[in-house]
Amino acid sequence: MRAYEDWVIEAETKGLKISEVVLQNQVEELEQAEQVLFNRMSKNLKVMRESVAIGLSGERRSLSGLVGGDAAKVEARRKKGESLVGELMSGVIARALAVLEVNACMGKIVAAPTAGSCGVLPAVLLTIEEARNVSEHELLLAFFTAAGLGMVIAERANVSGAEGGCQAEIGSAAAMAAAAAVELAGGSPRQTADAAAIAMKSMLGLVCDPVAGLVEVPCVKRNATGASIALVAAEMALAGVRSVIPIDEVIDAMGEIGKQMPCALKETAQGGLAMTPTGRRIQADFI
Repeated sequence: MRAYEDWVIEAETKGLKISEVVLQNQVEELEQAEQVLFNRMSKNLKVMRESVAIGLSGERRSLSGLVGGDAAKVEARRKKGESLVGELMSGVIARALAVLEVNACMGKIVAAPTAGSCGVLPAVLLTIEEARNVSEHELLLAFFTAAGLGMVIAERANVSGAEGGCQAEIGSAAAMAAAAAVELAGGSPRQTADAAAIAMKSMLGLVCDPVAGLVEVPCVKRNATGASIALVAAEMALAGVRSVIPIDEVIDAMGEIGKQMPCALKETAQGGLAMTPTGRRIQADFI
């Protein structure tokens, strides 16, 4: 079974970044040239940039009327210098909301690792790109770090809300974003693992309870909170804070928690927020 720790050890031994180890692995496994993989990742990045821009415009509304315009509100407050949490964090929040609003409006997004969690990774990495003026090459490498961790999670556990709850979707996305953010900020391979573990631990047990069965409420706002958790985890890891439980064990625990979670709390809209009085009313109105 694939383990993130193996990549950490290899990166430390060879003096490489996690992204470089993942990239070498994929070149061999897929039998494709490195540039081909970079070009594919570059296309994903282009879609992410476009979805952020469309979402921040605030022009779209979902068919249900539940989603749309909130990203623009947060961005407007940020641009006025009124943010309570600072320029970087408010940028992350706005971008995460933006991408999920585009998804809810049937726009084009990159599932990272799923459509329901597609806002976390672009929100974190594109905001860091803006704040730290990193090159596109560095940014693309960071996405390979995220992708590598995503492969480990998918193999050891799962990234499906229907199988593991929202912890498997946004929890995984937050871990992936935290690891990539650490690398982008100059952290070590070991620190990427600690950041990922801290982020995922913070979201263990999170249920998937979409109101009316739509990937809108509470999914959109959970992407913003998941992205925020990713930044907090990255900051701790970069400061030297270690995760007592290693990332691979955290992933395994997440998988087990998902198995123990009742069906009503795994994307069936039969429990949680979906069954609140307001949730039931929305479902009745939508149907």
